[in-house]
Amino acid sequence: MRIFLDSVGCRLNQSEIEKFALEFRAAGHTIVASPSEADLVVVNTCAVTAEAASDSRQKIRQAARYTSGKIAVTGCWATLDRVGAMSLPKVDRVFLNDQKDTLVSTVLGIPTEVFDIEPLAREPLPGLHARTRAFIKVQDGCDNHCTFCVTRLARGKGRSRNIAEVLSDIRIAQAGGAKEVVLTGVHLGSWGQDFTPKMHLRDLIKVILQESDIPRLRLSSLEPWNLDEGFFALWEDSRLCRHLHLPLQSGCATTLRRMARKTSPQQFETLVNQARRWISDVAITTDIIVGFPGETEEEFEESLRFVERMRFAGGHVFTYSDRPGTAATRLPNPVPPEIRKLRNARIREVVQESAQNYLKQFLGKEVLVLWESTDSLGPLGWNLHGLTDHYIKVVSLSREKLWNRFSRVKLVEVEGDRIRGEILETLSE
Repeated sequence: MRIFLDSVGCRLNQSEIEKFALEFRAAGHTIVASPSEADLVVVNTCAVTAEAASDSRQKIRQAARYTSGKIAVTGCWATLDRVGAMSLPKVDRVFLNDQKDTLVSTVLGIPTEVFDIEPLAREPLPGLHARTRAFIKVQDGCDNHCTFCVTRLARGKGRSRNIAEVLSDIRIAQAGGAKEVVLTGVHLGSWGQDFTPKMHLRDLIKVILQESDIPRLRLSSLEPWNLDEGFFALWEDSRLCRHLHLPLQSGCATTLRRMARKTSPQQFETLVNQARRWISDVAITTDIIVGFPGETEEEFEESLRFVERMRFAGGHVFTYSDRPGTAATRLPNPVPPEIRKLRNARIREVVQESAQNYLKQFLGKEVLVLWESTDSLGPLGWNLHGLTDHYIKVVSLSREKLWNRFSRVKLVEVEGDRIRGEILETLSE
């Protein structure tokens, strides 16, 4: 059978479809690059925002137009709106998040033990999903009660995968050629808190660095209250990518309290300053919500000034949208949509300016780039796209079609949200 896999939303969703791919391949089936080639389409959905839920429905409808086969749907939106998912064209099965681990065995009608015998090496998903980075799920669920977040409702309580399972996934990824792995989870920083005795994410990272030779280890989003200054000492190992995504959500203390966030602007700023002292040139990116219920003009201005002071290397700015079942929907004084839109534009402008300033400090410097894709071949060669360990996007021309290779690159010109570089040397495989 030919299977097309697609996902909307976070890196955790990406790691899950990569796991589906491993299991389908282990059972003798083929992963294809488009729904038009597929006998079965699997879509992993998202519900973190109203836009993400809409994108999920659109993905399913698009797949239905092009496939002659059936569609199986899973993920957060499908879990929260199973009836809505089943009503979409060609959807044959809906797997709730707590059924996701057995999706492949259920679809194929085979026991899960089949996948425990001899796992295959990871292969990057074909088509647009052909990333050099392998996303490794180390944790799922969340025990926080942020008033705006629907993910906890869809994913359930926090639970960690054991170290042996994580190391096995990393070795499988390396056997498939991955040069970088990304640790993912709904609440990544809580890894190990459900163990007896409790462990900390730093314990997992230490073991990975000691027991694997993966060239790059990257962390996905980390809630700031899970970290302390000692955590940043891990970056003495240069294989840890110098990029931290720390969701702020608001730079106003009053708004953060209504969000039930376990931090304050002052605590967040202290943590950022500690990270910058320990990790040279660290890229700190963030998430910000504007227009949260009750956000006054004064609160917004306070948040805006704080975001300016933080000098983020980038970030996602979200306009608040009600998510059914969350506490925020019951809060008074909703912000009018037109004001939310204006506030989004103002915060976005600040984040874009600080992101540009972060990029400019690298001009003239030499960095190591892992090439991830190419989009065209011209008279001067292949147009390559890659990433530094700081998550800086780099473009360059090369006579050779490099993919999943490291090059030393001199950064010469900022082009929007990326930097153009000149390849000085490509490292041997």
